[in-house]
Amino acid sequence: MKLTWKDHEEIAWALMDKYPDQDPLKLSFPKLHKMVIELEDFGDDPNASNEKVLENIQMAWYEERK
Repeated sequence: MKLTWKDHEEIAWALMDKYPDQDPLKLSFPKLHKMVIELEDFGDDPNASNEKVLENIQMAWYEERK
C-alpha cells in the first residue's frame, strides 16, 4: 500500500530511515515536499499537499527523533 499525505507518521518514519542525520526543523517546506514525493512508497498526488500537511509531517519526524 502506498503512502498518502494523510499518513504523516508513516512518512516521518520513512524520512527518518532515508535521512537519519537530517534535522527536520532545518528543512524548508519546498525541500520537505520534494523529499516526501521522492520516497519509494509514496503514491499520492504531489500537488495535494499544503503547508499544514507538511508541518504535520515535519512535527511527526521531529517528535520521532527526540
